Amino acid sequence: MLRTLERTQQWGWVHRLTGIATFTLLTVFSARISIEMLPVPFTLQPLAVLLSGLVLGARDGALSQVAYLALIAAGLPVDARGLGAAAFASPTAGFLIGFVASAWTAGFIVERSANRLWQRWIAGALALVVMYLFGCVWLLVIGRTPDVVYENVIRPLFGLDLVKAFIAAALTEGARTLLKR
Repeated sequence: MLRTLERTQQWGWVHRLTGIATFTLLTVFSARISIEMLPVPFTLQPLAVLLSGLVLGARDGALSQVAYLALIAAGLPVDARGLGAAAFASPTAGFLIGFVASAWTAGFIVERSANRLWQRWIAGALALVVMYLFGCVWLLVIGRTPDVVYENVIRPLFGLDLVKAFIAAALTEGARTLLKR
């Protein structure tokens, strides 16, 4: 079984760009499935971010998220709240930046050792920890207290995101197969 998509003569730069663009768009569309919460909304974006790293690997998974951030920086309202570039001044900014590191982390782990479902789930869970570190540190920087961050972000969302990590791990092989077509 492949850990990530192999780079071969048949799988060249066009295919890589297609994979990156696919996961950029998946992240855009997953932002549309959003339940407003304060200070950050519940979205399906962690699922898309983790899947990008698990399927594309560290480099291309992270690049798909850099492309997503570039769309936001260009002013397109593709973030969960539709703020465009203003999202980088909002409470969600840390999580957005964390998307890149999280996709890279999931990809880095899966490239080296994650052949089985449980290993991919662990890779996803560790990548979530990275995402939450970026997000929660940003919330603390902008003045939220640790108690508020725990009660309003970590406690209600992290368990649900672990379920998303499992779903991403389960979908990885199928997504790789689809991208190879």
